[in-house]
Amino acid sequence: MTLWRYALRRLLQGIVTVWFIATATFLAMHAVPGDPLMSDKAVTPEIRANLEAKYGLDQPLHRQYLIYISNLARGDFGISFTQKNREVNDIIREHFPVSATLGILAIVIAGMGGVVWGALTALYRNRLPDTAIMFLVILAISVPGFVIAALGQLAIVGLNRVTGIPLLPVAGWGSVSHMLIPALVLGLGTMAYLTRLMRSSMLEVIATDYIRTARAKGIPATRIFTHHALRNAVLPVITVLGPAIAGITTGGFVVELVFAIPGLGRYFVQAVQQLDYTVIMGTTVFYGAFLVFMVIVVDLLYGIVDPRVRLE
Repeated sequence: MTLWRYALRRLLQGIVTVWFIATATFLAMHAVPGDPLMSDKAVTPEIRANLEAKYGLDQPLHRQYLIYISNLARGDFGISFTQKNREVNDIIREHFPVSATLGILAIVIAGMGGVVWGALTALYRNRLPDTAIMFLVILAISVPGFVIAALGQLAIVGLNRVTGIPLLPVAGWGSVSHMLIPALVLGLGTMAYLTRLMRSSMLEVIATDYIRTARAKGIPATRIFTHHALRNAVLPVITVLGPAIAGITTGGFVVELVFAIPGLGRYFVQAVQQLDYTVIMGTTVFYGAFLVFMVIVVDLLYGIVDPRVRLE
């Protein structure tokens, strides 16, 4: 199978997946109890009727679905029910770059940390470094994200109190110092997962015949580790980086709330609390499409690196 056919097939699969996400989100929002127009401005039947007509809520469910899918096909997510004269597209355009910046820094920390710690645990298998790192990995995976975020904020407060100067801001956004601890907290779970993946992959590579052959030829251990074992062991890590990037970039809801970061996740949580259906559906579909896109990109890159993927 050629690369272009493989890319076209993955793209079509991605479009079907996004359509399924959009449909499931639409049905879920209409199944949730509550009234999206229950506000101070919708106090009279006349005003309510006008709002229903404006948002298409006076139409049958199948008609609303057709309007919704038609708007999505044009890239129009609608207008927020709770924020005056503000389109969902504008909310995504203004606040997703904040979430993306935080997510990119978090995935860099998680990727580098996962590869380094995973390689070290394999190199020192069943010894103290391996035991200590794997204990921390299990701890990072087991502890909920909101607990890690709260502990991170407490650590900043304690550090600033000990030093007597504000080394790192407790909350907010605007500089690199605002990003460091939130990015570390956000990427910690992914780093732990990548560490386990890198460890198992590294152990498999070390046990292969070509590594034994390299050792028999007298190649220095450092060169075997960097040029042979590490390069081959990192391939499975690359495979999961696409979903990990999307997951971190779009999954920082708790971190953004705790550290008062004006990202898209924070607005999504507010939309859920206020039953702002258009914002909920728009951000959900956007997140889903972004995740599908990153998976396709990684699949294509992996297909270029390893042609066997396309053939299979």
